[in-house]
Formats: sequence, C-alpha cells, structure tokens
Amino acid sequence: METPISRITINPEICHGKPTIRNMRYTVELILDLLSSGMTISEIIEDYPALEEDDIKACLAFASRLTSVKSIHKIGA
Repeated sequence: METPISRITINPEICHGKPTIRNMRYTVELILDLLSSGMTISEIIEDYPALEEDDIKACLAFASRLTSVKSIHKIGA
C-alpha cells in the first residue's frame, strides 16, 4: 500500500536533490508556494496536468512531517 509521502522522492540527479514529486521536476517547495499564494488543488492540477491530487496532498504531508520536531535548540555563535 502506497503512503502519501512515498510520492515524494529525493534524487541528487533531479532538481539538485530537492524533494520532488515522483521523480518529476515538480518540487515540494513549488507546490507549497503555489498553495500559499492562494491557488487551489484544482488550479494547480489544471496548470500542471502531470500532477494528481494525491501528489499535492503528499507535499502537505511531507511538510507536516518536517515540522513535527520534538524541540528546537538555538546554536550560539
């Protein structure tokens, strides 16, 4: 069974190793930027027909996973 995050791939040969969707050149960062600018999932898919709704949801799940840290420590200089 595929988990949403399994759609997110990290390949040093694609987009300099940034997290992308299914090894395509659509970065998680791009999708999050589009969503934060106010675009809907439907609008993103209309502009990027190679993407699926589950790809967009995978980006959100990936971002959520990145922010779920137990603690943040300040590093002094």
